[in-house]
Parts: sequence; C-alpha cells; structure tokens
Amino acid sequence: MTGIDWHALMLGLAVGTGVSALFFVGLAFGMRMALCAPRPTAILLLSASLRIALLLAVGWFVIQLGGWAFLGYAASFLIVRFIAITIAQPQLARGDI
Repeated sequence: MTGIDWHALMLGLAVGTGVSALFFVGLAFGMRMALCAPRPTAILLLSASLRIALLLAVGWFVIQLGGWAFLGYAASFLIVRFIAITIAQPQLARGDI
C-alpha cells in the first residue's frame, strides 16, 4: 500500500483553487456580458469553450505530477464550486423559511 503524497496533493489543491476561481469568475463575467448582448449564445459559447479549455489544459499538466496532485486538483474544483454556488444563491428573507 502506498502512502499519500502530501506535497503533490497540496500542490494540486493550490493550482486547482486558482484555476477554479478563474473558471467561476469567467462564468460570472460571461453571463453578465451575455445578458447585455444582442446575441448571447455566441458569447456564452465562446466563454464556455475558453473556460473548459483552460480547466482541461491545466488539468493535463497537473496529472503529469501524479494521481495525488490530480485528486487535489479535482477536489479543489468541487470545493470552489460549492463556495461559488453558496455565494450566488439569493439570500432568503427571515419570513421565507
């Protein structure tokens, strides 16, 4: 049984956090631009293509460092996604519960 490579895991978490933050900032920016544009589909398609390409390209380099680094990269994406969804949800009024 192999041990956990903590250095690779933390490196994957750090890289994944930065790339995931860029992914969701790009999502917010693309959505704002699309809402004001006469042709929102083109903007959304370009935005999604660029964000997905960035995420996959960096993921390809991270996986070269090993499985633990990629596990940290994937875990950080899920964590940042959870935080982004939590921030993006509308706040409930006290009487709405």
